[in-house]
Amino acid sequence: MIPLSEAQQYVLSQCAPLPAESFPAFDALGLVTAEPIESTEQVPPFDNTAVDGYAVIAADTADAPTVLQVAGAIAAGEAPTVDVTPGTAVRIMTGAPMPAGADAVVMVENTENPDGADAVRILEGVSSGAAVRRAGEDMQPNQTVFESGTLLQPGHIGVLATLGIASISAHRRPLVGVMSTGDELVEGPQALAPGQIRDSNRHTILSLVAQAGCDTVDLGLIRDDEDAVEAALRSGAASCDALITSGGVSMGDFDFVKMVLKRIADMRWMQIAIKPAKPLAFGTLDGTPIFGLPGNPVSSMVSFELFARPGLRLMRGIPLEDAHRPRVLGTADEAMRRGPDGKTHFARVEVRWENGQAFFRSAGGQGSHQLSAMAAASGLALLPDGSGVEAGDQAELVLLHAS
Repeated sequence: MIPLSEAQQYVLSQCAPLPAESFPAFDALGLVTAEPIESTEQVPPFDNTAVDGYAVIAADTADAPTVLQVAGAIAAGEAPTVDVTPGTAVRIMTGAPMPAGADAVVMVENTENPDGADAVRILEGVSSGAAVRRAGEDMQPNQTVFESGTLLQPGHIGVLATLGIASISAHRRPLVGVMSTGDELVEGPQALAPGQIRDSNRHTILSLVAQAGCDTVDLGLIRDDEDAVEAALRSGAASCDALITSGGVSMGDFDFVKMVLKRIADMRWMQIAIKPAKPLAFGTLDGTPIFGLPGNPVSSMVSFELFARPGLRLMRGIPLEDAHRPRVLGTADEAMRRGPDGKTHFARVEVRWENGQAFFRSAGGQGSHQLSAMAAASGLALLPDGSGVEAGDQAELVLLHAS
């Protein structure tokens, strides 16, 4: 068996970011920048008010309450046509440019109009700069606002719009093909014949791929026929950026996928010191990465989390330090037993939070076939080789519901 870290290093070293392409900025949500993005102008472009109120000279409000003469008004989108001079104020709306002479704004809630539109009573004094948004205090020209490798979220799209940036250079989403093979697999609600099982892995993996921010291609159920398997693999490798199969990666398996991959692809077959998901195959077919995951449904999901998901995120352009799920230290709510076997166990657990601290307990049955417990799990607890953990012991947790 080989250490998990060695297997991950081998797999991830071969998952390079896809080439950069130009994308419309407003369609870039979820993409990863391929180069830094710089501001082309200052934001805000001019001094403006953060509130509705009156632009004033702050010193004129020092003895509030006090009355100032109203010299005019400025709405958002208008250029100032009047200055503020000692003893005067200008009515101003949120976002409007500050008039010359003013250095503060009194919010309208702290004013009264005792003499109609010609004067305003200032009820509370303000200091210089109050409620004023200064030009360039958010962004300056030629400032790097996003580094290369930034995963674009809604706020980033808003910044691009603010700067008037119409297109960006980003890595496209990998197109990932997922296939299942085996004459024993069926789909749909029909009654199962002896020896048949319903295919869950393909649908689970397709969902995991989509959750990882990639586009998916369902390559379907392939019958146990060497020519059909080879045709599906070659077609998938030609049209997709990566392929994922499940099953047929254990030592001694007589499986058509394994037979074909050994013949047409450059594959490495690994036995990793973890449970579940000990077996893994990884390699390339005509330059296309292939993740050969184990066939048991829980093993397939855990293997995806440890290898395929970070690999696909690297292909999206996400930096290595952000490719994996977050990990935290958690405290066991109950004992979780295991036996020594030379492997690290990834136990399926429910994670709860209390005062910012993580606690965990078993999500259910820990068999590699017990998919319902995996569905209930919000984390994986790393149980080192040994007897497990007692209630109150700590263990490292992989958070499955976090990016």
